[in-house]
Amino acid sequence: MELSTVAAAVASAAARPHGPFSSPRAVSVSVSWNSPSLVSTSRCLSTPSRRRLRRRLPVTSAAVELREAASGGGDSLRVTETPQPGSSVKFSVEVPTSIIHDCYQTTLQEYAKRFKVPGFRPGKIIPENILINYVGPQHVQDATIEAILKHTLPQALSSVEERALEDSVRILTQFDDMRNSFSLDDVFRYDVAVDVVPEVRWLSEDKYKNLKVVVEIDEAVDAEKVAEKELQRCHKALGLLRVVADRGLQIGDLVVLDIFAESINSDGSKGEKISSAESTGFHLDTEETNNLVPGFLGSLIGIRPGEARSFPIQFPESFEQESLRGVHAQFTVVCKELFYRELPEMGDSLAVKLLPGCTTIDEVRERILERCKEVEKTAIEQATDNAILDQLGKLVEVDVPRALFQEQGQQLYGAKLLQLQAERKLDKDQLASLSTQRSVRAYLEDEKENITRIIKQMLAIGDVFKSENLQYSTEQLIKEVENSIAEFKRYNQDYDEDNIRQQVQDVLEAAKVLEWLKENCTVEYIRR
Repeated sequence: MELSTVAAAVASAAARPHGPFSSPRAVSVSVSWNSPSLVSTSRCLSTPSRRRLRRRLPVTSAAVELREAASGGGDSLRVTETPQPGSSVKFSVEVPTSIIHDCYQTTLQEYAKRFKVPGFRPGKIIPENILINYVGPQHVQDATIEAILKHTLPQALSSVEERALEDSVRILTQFDDMRNSFSLDDVFRYDVAVDVVPEVRWLSEDKYKNLKVVVEIDEAVDAEKVAEKELQRCHKALGLLRVVADRGLQIGDLVVLDIFAESINSDGSKGEKISSAESTGFHLDTEETNNLVPGFLGSLIGIRPGEARSFPIQFPESFEQESLRGVHAQFTVVCKELFYRELPEMGDSLAVKLLPGCTTIDEVRERILERCKEVEKTAIEQATDNAILDQLGKLVEVDVPRALFQEQGQQLYGAKLLQLQAERKLDKDQLASLSTQRSVRAYLEDEKENITRIIKQMLAIGDVFKSENLQYSTEQLIKEVENSIAEFKRYNQDYDEDNIRQQVQDVLEAAKVLEWLKENCTVEYIRR
């Protein structure tokens, strides 16, 4: 991976449009209430931050004090840990009455400071029963529960502090259940779960050592063949179109068509119109047929201007538009106009028109071939990187955490929207409709296999980077962060500099690992 591509990669990967892409809070509690709460459980562990494997779950100072008080002779929490699927750990927490009373008294003290109770001057002690009646017993109870969660969650999760994923803590016990079971004189119980850094399990003893990779190189990136096609394209661009009047269509012609299509039902009857396959005034160059449905051009050979032809076609299973894969269709095509090219003689006098600055055809060929070789080199390097990443993903087993899956999926979806927006394929209304929670959930479901594959590759890369003690320079990091921020600004995109820095680190790590693996593995290239 060339480091010059880091900025573009990060601009895609770190994309976070508003809405479903905004970073979640550290603790998600699926309840809401309208009490004058003194604390918020969503703030009890950390501030909003991108979930990173290399970052640990912070512990608040209040939790440290409470833990120290407990270790100094007070009652301690009783915590039962249970491993869960998806690299998650469930904690069943029992809070002793001593901590409950401490949180209760703290809650009352805070309410006494906040509220002005009629008949009591500021600073004067308010009897407990009067304060509770003024605030409301239910509000006091709810705030006490929140205080208990705030003080006990970090201590309860301390055993996984070094490997917990940020923003992945979720309280499993419903708040109504906590409220119904709450008592100052009995143990307070709740369940909480957190995702942890997944273990990377290599399937072979030598892990990634002695890695063997087969890279298939498509004919489309063969520099010699591509250069010859490019020369022909430049030559054709200099030709003049002449109307064909005395024959039908043949290879080499350019034809203007009106195309109509409808599906064929299993019983042979006509189905619905296929709008996406229809076109009026479609210009077809018979020498450039890569995007045509197999059999389409062959059915048109010999057609004359004004003539209409109807023929059946089955869309291949590999067709780009998923809804048309395998569909049987009946095409009706009308030939509107037919042309042939009158090409100038290929000679040195044509060189400057083919490629400005050239004086001979040999020079034109040489310069085109040189550019095509650069493209071929880049394509082969990318194919090699992809093959190595695919092989790495197959060599490991990972129980992917839900939190990591959701974040990676949101990043990929955000990158997809950013790319479409950069290519001006989406207007504001379309972008808004694709940025809904429903659209994101659908994408996560459809791309589950692909997202999981990418996460496995990412974790395998991290393991190799650490095991081989690979490094990148601080100068590289700073430079690429600046380049990435410039990319966001160029497209007027919101960005978070911390997120960008972490994404740049990921890309630089991947570049170093790929560089190391290419030097230490066997790569076989096969052209097809």
